[in-house]
Parts: sequence; C-alpha cells; structure tokens
Amino acid sequence: MWQKCIDLKSVLLFAFVLLASAPLSAVLAQEAMSRSQLVLVSGGERHNFTVEVATTEAQHRTGLMYRTRLAADAGMLFDYGKPRQISMWMKNTLISLDMIFISGEGRIVSIAENTEPFSLTVIDSGGLAQAVLEVNAGTAARLGLKANDWVEHDIFP
Repeated sequence: MWQKCIDLKSVLLFAFVLLASAPLSAVLAQEAMSRSQLVLVSGGERHNFTVEVATTEAQHRTGLMYRTRLAADAGMLFDYGKPRQISMWMKNTLISLDMIFISGEGRIVSIAENTEPFSLTVIDSGGLAQAVLEVNAGTAARLGLKANDWVEHDIFP
C-alpha cells in the first residue's frame, strides 16, 4: 500500500512538472528577447510601438504564448532573416492578435486580423515576407493599416 502511494505521488509530481515546464520555458524565451522601437506608417501618420524581437527558432516557436495581455503600443516582431513564405498559428496563445506580414523592404504584404486564440488553423503570409508583427487584435483596423503601408525598424533597410 505504501509503495503504491509513493508511486502515485511520483506520477503526480512528474505530471505537474511536465505541465508547468511549457509555460516556464515560454517565459524564459520571452525574457531573452531584445526590445526596440518600431513605427507603422499609414495614411501619412506614424504610430510608435515597443516590440520584442524574436530571432531564434525557440523564440519563433514561443512567440506570445501564455500571455494574458499586451499593451496597446506593444507587440512582437518575428524576424526570419530573409523573405520566405511564413505560416503561423495561435497554439497556446491566450489573446486575439493581428498578424502583420512584412516584406524585406519593410512593406506590409498582408494582414490577418482578429486571430482566434488557441486555434491550430494555419495563418499564411500570402506572399514572401521577412517578418511578422503581432499586435493586439483590432490594431490594424484602428490604425487603418493595409497592404503596402510601411514598417520602420532596424531589420529593414
């Protein structure tokens, strides 16, 4: 009886550590990201954001997972280094986002608005993109963003 109790405790402890480790690894990856300034230029207006920059594969995988909120003037910029077809999803993402796909020159290629939290549906760039900017859902509409608007950041020439 005592051995069964210890085994059950070990299994429960292992399960707890396993479940808790995913959010912890996400938090650690997020802490390692640098922050910088980004400007969205649309309709002659400039909109300033502070972004975390995800450059590594681990940071790309984690993104904004497990976050419960995002400031109105904040976001995450995923830099893939060179233009390519980019696919994203919302696995383990708690908040709805707008995904802004950006060319290597800093032009907006496409925008996926009001993405669905936790969804495994693939969200595609719809063309070659070097980066993706994730911001709060509704930001693109609020700022009037559209394809061919500009994004200014150090990763773009």
